[in-house]
Amino acid sequence: VQLVESGGGLVQAGGSLRLSCVDSGRTFSLYRLAWFRQASGNEREFVSSISWNGGITHYADSVKGRFTISRDNANSTVYLQMNSLKFEDTAVYYCAAGRGSSGRHFDPSSYDYWGQGTQVTVSS
Repeated sequence: VQLVESGGGLVQAGGSLRLSCVDSGRTFSLYRLAWFRQASGNEREFVSSISWNGGITHYADSVKGRFTISRDNANSTVYLQMNSLKFEDTAVYYCAAGRGSSGRHFDPSSYDYWGQGTQVTVSS
């Protein structure tokens, strides 16, 4: 598994961005996936997760109703559509992949593979 994020950038508050994370491996559909973010000086925090078939999704309260996670197993890609962006959404966003099932989808330690991150900056 090798995860590569893209789609970050600078956007004004209220704007939208769509992050993508592509896996170069051949077992993408077997993994549950998630997005985390880390703002400067803060710990890495859970944003959203999606089950292997896309049937189950979870969101942090801070992004619920604004962000949407989805996946395309045929193209080994997971997306994070971010709408109504706020200044406090500014962070480096990471995608992560985890083997098997886990009840701790919000816990970074339950994921086995990580991308390098993509910067999202929201100007107020």
